[in-house]
Amino acid sequence: MIHVVARMELNPGCQEKMLEIMRDLVPVVRAENGCITYNPCIDNDENQIYLTIVEAWESEAHLKAHLDSAHMAEYREAVKDLRKGSTLYLLKPVL
Repeated sequence: MIHVVARMELNPGCQEKMLEIMRDLVPVVRAENGCITYNPCIDNDENQIYLTIVEAWESEAHLKAHLDSAHMAEYREAVKDLRKGSTLYLLKPVL
């Protein structure tokens, strides 16, 4: 199993558009082979403009297939002007 934490800083005024895009994307990703968890979250601070996606995949191969999928390419194009940047953390369980 591999865990992923994808943290994005959104541009001001873009949170609602990003959430609209995520509402369409989430069911598609959750239906992917190997997806265990895919949960978008917003910071619990109204002054912050971050969206964090907490994910778990059966394997790195499943994650790679997800990242290489057509719907993720479409997603990246759709959100490119909505976010300042993003950081991706890949985590492997140790216990």
